Amino acid sequence: MHSVTAIVVAHDGARWLKETLAAVLRQTRPLDRVVGVDNGSRDGSGKLLTEAFGAGNVLTLPRSTGFGEAVHEVLRRLPPAPGQEWVWLLHDDCAPDAYALQALLWAAEQDPKAAVLGPKLRDWLDRRVLLEMGVTVSRSGRRDTGLEPREYDQGQHDGIADVLSVSTAGMLIRRDVWDELSGLDTALPLFRDDLDLCWRARTAGHRVLNVSDAVAWHAEASARRRRRIATSEQHPRRLDRRNGLFVLMANVPFGALVRSVLRNVFGSVLRALLFLLAKQPANALDELAALGSVIGHPLRLRRARKARKKGRKQGWPAIRRKLTPPGAALRRLADMVQGFLAGAGPVDSAGRHHAAADRAQEDDGDELLTDSGGVQRVFSSPGVVLFLILAVITLAAERTLLPGLLSSDGHLGGGALVPVTGSASDLWRLYIEDHHAAGLGSQTWAPPYVAVLAGLSAIALGKTWLAVAVVLLGCVPLAGISAYAATKRMISYTPARVWLAATYALLPVTTGVIAGGRLGTAIVIVLLPVYAALATRVIAGSRRAAWGFGLLLTVGTAFVPLVYVLVAILGGLAAVSFGGIRRGVRRSLVIGLATPVVLLIPWLVQIAREPGRILLESGLHDGRLIDPRLGADFLLMLSPGGPGVPPVWATAGLIAVALAALLLRRHQMVVALGWGVMLFGLLVAIVVSRVNGAAWPGVPLAFAATGLLVAAGHQAHRIAEFRAAGGLRRLGAMLIVMVAFATPLAAAGLWVTRGAHGPLRSDLSDPVPVLAELQSEPGEGTLLLRPRDGRVGYTLMRGRGPLIGESDLEPPRDVTDRFTTAVAGLASGRGSTYVQTLASSGVRFVTVPGPVDLALQRALDSQPALVRVSLSETGGLWRVAGEVTPPSPPAPAGTLHRGWLWAQGALLVLVLILASPGARTKEPEGDYTDAPVEEGPRSRRRAKEDRVPA
Repeated sequence: MHSVTAIVVAHDGARWLKETLAAVLRQTRPLDRVVGVDNGSRDGSGKLLTEAFGAGNVLTLPRSTGFGEAVHEVLRRLPPAPGQEWVWLLHDDCAPDAYALQALLWAAEQDPKAAVLGPKLRDWLDRRVLLEMGVTVSRSGRRDTGLEPREYDQGQHDGIADVLSVSTAGMLIRRDVWDELSGLDTALPLFRDDLDLCWRARTAGHRVLNVSDAVAWHAEASARRRRRIATSEQHPRRLDRRNGLFVLMANVPFGALVRSVLRNVFGSVLRALLFLLAKQPANALDELAALGSVIGHPLRLRRARKARKKGRKQGWPAIRRKLTPPGAALRRLADMVQGFLAGAGPVDSAGRHHAAADRAQEDDGDELLTDSGGVQRVFSSPGVVLFLILAVITLAAERTLLPGLLSSDGHLGGGALVPVTGSASDLWRLYIEDHHAAGLGSQTWAPPYVAVLAGLSAIALGKTWLAVAVVLLGCVPLAGISAYAATKRMISYTPARVWLAATYALLPVTTGVIAGGRLGTAIVIVLLPVYAALATRVIAGSRRAAWGFGLLLTVGTAFVPLVYVLVAILGGLAAVSFGGIRRGVRRSLVIGLATPVVLLIPWLVQIAREPGRILLESGLHDGRLIDPRLGADFLLMLSPGGPGVPPVWATAGLIAVALAALLLRRHQMVVALGWGVMLFGLLVAIVVSRVNGAAWPGVPLAFAATGLLVAAGHQAHRIAEFRAAGGLRRLGAMLIVMVAFATPLAAAGLWVTRGAHGPLRSDLSDPVPVLAELQSEPGEGTLLLRPRDGRVGYTLMRGRGPLIGESDLEPPRDVTDRFTTAVAGLASGRGSTYVQTLASSGVRFVTVPGPVDLALQRALDSQPALVRVSLSETGGLWRVAGEVTPPSPPAPAGTLHRGWLWAQGALLVLVLILASPGARTKEPEGDYTDAPVEEGPRSRRRAKEDRVPA
């Protein structure tokens, strides 16, 4: 014969208690005894309990009393009932369905081993939403319901399930089992006390069941911070995390404990870092403090483990099968990162419910039968399709570069690009060194773009050639997807975005960048649409967008300083135009423009000393890559000249469509701004092409093209209106579409037909001959001579080819002059004195790439101090016969340089945090006032009443 004692514990829960009490008294299976406990409520909860149960059935306890302690006090004063007594635990914010107790008792009768049972919990406000169908925990101590966020109850989980734990909100437990296990642990006054009790029950050989026919609606007032917690001064989030770790570490065997400590130390540090990036320092502090509270009190943990020692090892295999599967932790981490990138923040507070479906019982291969539609959605996206098409076009156009790129002995280089050698570690070493031993030696600080390229190389598994190949050779598809994504808020008409992105990706500037090996301009081409997208938010006053804009502008400025000048001028005009209209615009513009200056200030000071360097980009500056007679027609058609650019008429369609946009009356402001940017970029391109013979006007023309594309694309939605109007308007719309798409189609066709011809090659051999590399002592160098147009250029290499960025290092002027004079004397065959000068600089070998110039060969052979090692069609190699003096070892790093590197790193971290997405509150702000019990959802339960005998 069953006897049921219901215990309702209240604490400042008057908003929900009235309905809870009515639901308890409305049970179809009458209660044998009912007791109310008021834990020092100040909102009249005690009065409601007295009115419902009577003064003799209400116990008043101090305000700091926890839920478990209150239940212990009731059962200490209440003698056991005759027969098998069940204790029904209820929160003041948990309203059970009228059939809930009947369903729980019926399920208990079906399974004699069932000792703890819990109902299906739904949300108090939206009563269709599932909260719990049993609870488990991950190996890192994180609560897991196995449900999707805000998952609706459609009967998909119905049935009686054997689970690890059920909530104390509606928990039905046998009193003899309660006494056997000593009930809830009073050291856990709130959160995870239910998990600990159920864990101990399963370890003792009892079963824990969740019964879906028993339904209760739970407000989760404490977890959702709908009321003040008096049992602890800690934040609910910290208390929940601390108790979760404590329960896990107190109940697992010793081996699992060690693994849990290691796992949680690493995981908590990682989560704290994500919280900081999401601008949630309080959450980060709670995460670390909770871990420290558990592992920092080993004696308390030891006492808890000693009390739970009985049956721990024997029950662990069954418990382990109920824990969250290991793969779910990775999915949880992926969800955290995705939420962080989406701006939601990696929130995992008490009361949140995370999906972690238990796949342990799925048949192998069942996942192949389930189509989530993710792949279909990805490949049906216009942006992805555009990216794939541009990638195919790129592969076809760069067909001559791919074989050498995939070979093991080929190097990518030529034009403005130094043959790519070294790895990410070499670039990092170059950036942090105070004294550079490469070449003639230099005390100059490495340019900042070396650090950016080192970071990209690290992402590419340390392979610099792979990072350069992806950015440079893949800049067409990267620019296309960048333009498509960046114009999402600017242009709502998808076909127009596709056209704009395709046209931008196939501009003459882009194809010229690849042919000329212009790595810096390639990065700017990819970032320029992002600049435009962020600029619209900066003008709206967004500080986070301003920090992101400043960070990306720093990257572009490091490769092409002219970018900053262009953006600064446009930013000043924007401040004048919008500063007095919108709040925060000037502040955001100052943030965006000041960030590059702060992060790059030592390098910018060097640039300011030589203003002509502002017009140059990273890499080699070869006059042969510049068209000295660039005509006005090329500039007007946005063609920068040089190798790899299509004929001048290829962009005529873009110009025509942009001119047509001027004739439309709507959105004239946007069109005017676009044309204004175009004219500004065109004027700067004219200045660049005329002032400096080594500067390429690609970047200002890219600015000009961006302005034209925005002006034309913003009006493209009118095409649909004209087409629907019929007649001449329909004919005109078709003509505009044909003219518009003529530009990307012509550019793609010409590029594929001609190929990516230009100075850039992928089959360059190592500039240091193998014999020279093998026979050189540490510190000794190889002098590479390059005769051209009656002059001889040279490069001094010490054990390897030059790294990207070393060409920008400036050796001392006197050393350079003396060494240059010696090279000139050597090439002219004027005596062995020059060979001695080279030997004093550490030169052991002299090499000339093939075919070797006959006059230079004779000059080198005439030197008695040089011994020819080899001579063939691929090149010649000579060895210095005398004594060679390697240069002195590098001087120790200066305190100024080292201090700046630390400061720059700290500033970079700060900017990253300020630019990263913050957290948005996802919890609905409901008032959680009294809500009528919805009888509608009971229809499914009533259909199953035949399974629950009265």
